[in-house]
Amino acid sequence: MFTGIIEGLGTICKMSSAEQGKRLTIDASFRLDQTKIGESISVSGACLTVIKIDGHRFEVDVSPETLGKTTLGKANIGERVNLERAMRLCDRIDGHLVSGHIDGIGTIKHREAFSNAIIVTIGVPEELTRYMIKKGSVAVDGISLTINTRGADEFSASIIPYTARLTTIGLKSKGDAVNIETDMIGKYVEQFLRRKPAGQTENVTAPRDIDMNFLSKTGFI
Repeated sequence: MFTGIIEGLGTICKMSSAEQGKRLTIDASFRLDQTKIGESISVSGACLTVIKIDGHRFEVDVSPETLGKTTLGKANIGERVNLERAMRLCDRIDGHLVSGHIDGIGTIKHREAFSNAIIVTIGVPEELTRYMIKKGSVAVDGISLTINTRGADEFSASIIPYTARLTTIGLKSKGDAVNIETDMIGKYVEQFLRRKPAGQTENVTAPRDIDMNFLSKTGFI
């Protein structure tokens, strides 16, 4: 579990094939002396397991599933990535709860300077915007951001100078791909509202009308 508050940047310095997956060696910008083999680390939003540590460098295996669902499938040597180690229960949660399980890939559609900030508009598949609300949270390449506006297939977020300077979002240009993880709370709520009584087969694709009668029957009002 992560918070979306990036610890630092890393650079992919080595890449090799591991059957249908890949093994990446990443040079981190911070010390890894408190990181252990087997621990999780978020690499541009994707939760990966550390299998080797050597100074500031660590290695991770990337499965075919992760390569197909995230931007790591097209990553190159020399590419910068956002890094965050797993949260500790004693820490403040400054961002929001981030699982590191990517829901899909978005594309930078527009960047616009606004006062001291940058407004970034990101296009995403419509099935992802259903889990987004204005002023809600979203993880973009592992960065916890607040949604300014939301459309049918896009959303915008305001990037402060600190975030632009210390994460890869400040390096992204129009047309660049980014990993998207929507707020997990919305997904759990939807799953709960679609729940079938015991013994019935669940149909997760069938929509359910939510009205005052339904909310009353399910105990929400």
